[in-house]
Amino acid sequence: MYVLVVGAGEVGKMIASNLEDSHDVAMVDRDPDIVDDLTYTYDVLAIEGDGTDLEVLHEAGLEKADLVVACTDNDETNIVVCGTVKTDSDAFTIARVRNRTLLDTWQGSQGGFGVNFMVCTDLLVAQTIFRISGFPQAQDVEMFAGGLIRMAEFEIDAESPLVDQRVSEADEYDSMTFAGVFRGDEMIVARGETVFCAGDRIVVIGSPESVKAFALDAVSDTTSPTEDVVIVGGSEIGFQAAREFEAHGFEPRLIEREHDRAREIAEALPDTFVMENDATDREFLAREHIDEADIVVAALDSDEKNLLVSLLAQRVGVDRTVAIIENTQYTDLFETVGIDVAINPREETAEEIIRFTRTNQTEKIAMLEHDRAEVIEVELGEDSALTGRPIAESMDDLPDCVVIGAISRGGDLITPRGTTEPQPGDHVVLFVDATVLDEVSAVL
Repeated sequence: MYVLVVGAGEVGKMIASNLEDSHDVAMVDRDPDIVDDLTYTYDVLAIEGDGTDLEVLHEAGLEKADLVVACTDNDETNIVVCGTVKTDSDAFTIARVRNRTLLDTWQGSQGGFGVNFMVCTDLLVAQTIFRISGFPQAQDVEMFAGGLIRMAEFEIDAESPLVDQRVSEADEYDSMTFAGVFRGDEMIVARGETVFCAGDRIVVIGSPESVKAFALDAVSDTTSPTEDVVIVGGSEIGFQAAREFEAHGFEPRLIEREHDRAREIAEALPDTFVMENDATDREFLAREHIDEADIVVAALDSDEKNLLVSLLAQRVGVDRTVAIIENTQYTDLFETVGIDVAINPREETAEEIIRFTRTNQTEKIAMLEHDRAEVIEVELGEDSALTGRPIAESMDDLPDCVVIGAISRGGDLITPRGTTEPQPGDHVVLFVDATVLDEVSAVL
């Protein structure tokens, strides 16, 4: 596939890094310094110029492009890029936007503006925050097969009953599969003899009920669901997160320091209790019983402020903290100092875009630990190596670092076993080491 990316910011670079080994990639950016850096850092064709200029797009190989991704930091520019592409190409176009109003307008126009698919970064992040809030201590949560299947990543501490247990001993959940273990810099495919250690980050795949039961039994010492949600910051992400919680019947609290923005949010979100104050004021936090919150989401306008608010929330006794970070280099730092979950909007966006470069059968992907492994959902065809054969037999055609986590058939969840025979049309969710993804895709 020939992929043309306009905009070489963090999202564009993540896409290039992921695709350079398996696809032909061209990148367009206005900044000559960035273009020089691309040339020496990535195996891509780097073009300096304006991505809304048809001549520049042709210089970057528009005539042979299968996919064009517009991911500059300007929403309107990205839409214009896609419209320009459609004047002279049938390439599939993706526009990244932050403004949800543009997404709503595009959806109402049934795919207008020359955009085949639109990714709204702030909405994606809000949905991620909501998913994570429903699973105690989860580092990451994704839905597959229309919500029938969950993937979750949990970190276990020294007090977990899983420590020193083998997978075969811990595998007591009828509709859940242990998929992988991240231990420091090592990625381990979960096998029956794999022994869990304190500090491991465990990936499981199965029904929402089984994954939640596992979280309560083996990861968290609390049985109470998330009810009291506090969002710090009336940024667009904070606003969309509150809106997402409202849509699912919650009444979140939102702290916003700026008067006009606080009033605007209060008028737009009737079920959100908006407090106009500084979230670093400890007297205010005590007075409003922020320490009783089940989760605090830091969605301010800088990574440093989000780190400060998260640490302060922990200091006053909040059970769980989620922080938005724009700089991917801070992710490990945030988690090292004790922030429970750090979410990077650019990673969420890149993940959503990259699935369009997979095989036609790929329905969804989730990248784990900065793409050291992926969980993918694939619809099986007649020619798949998995179709019509017992899993124990068909796994001989796949690399060792692959786990079949779950199967959806006609809306029913099937927990895979060695004797299970996947059928054409089944949706199969697999855990795959990112280094063998192309090899696995070829046989699926």
